Amino acid sequence: MKKLAMVVTLSILSFISFGQKVKEKNVPQVIKTALHQKYSNAKEIKWDKEENNYEASFDINGVDNSVLFSQDGKIVETEVEIQINQLPKNALDYLNVNFKNARIKEAAKIINLKGKIIFEAEIKTYDILFDEKGGFISKNKV
Repeated sequence: MKKLAMVVTLSILSFISFGQKVKEKNVPQVIKTALHQKYSNAKEIKWDKEENNYEASFDINGVDNSVLFSQDGKIVETEVEIQINQLPKNALDYLNVNFKNARIKEAAKIINLKGKIIFEAEIKTYDILFDEKGGFISKNKV
């Protein structure tokens, strides 16, 4: 289990740390088509390149979303903003104990290619990651 948590954490960190802004005209058409087929109502799309993948960040009905696509247009990972009270109870308990007076800036639900769910809470300058049941995975500097 610790190995799995470490692999997931390192994957997320590698995606986060190597992102570069990309103009839409430089995004392969297969990826833009995949995005619009799956999220036809996406608004204000911003693109980043993360290693060999492309990330689309956008808004749907006032909710922040992002989708990471492989070069062939397949979804690698999705992330959707959630309400703080939608974090698992164990995650909220952990945050209340370890960050007593800190404000949670935002929360998200991340689903990877294999359907594994990770929750993220942003506090101060950290992203704190939790597994599907709210078990602590890691604390990463933003």
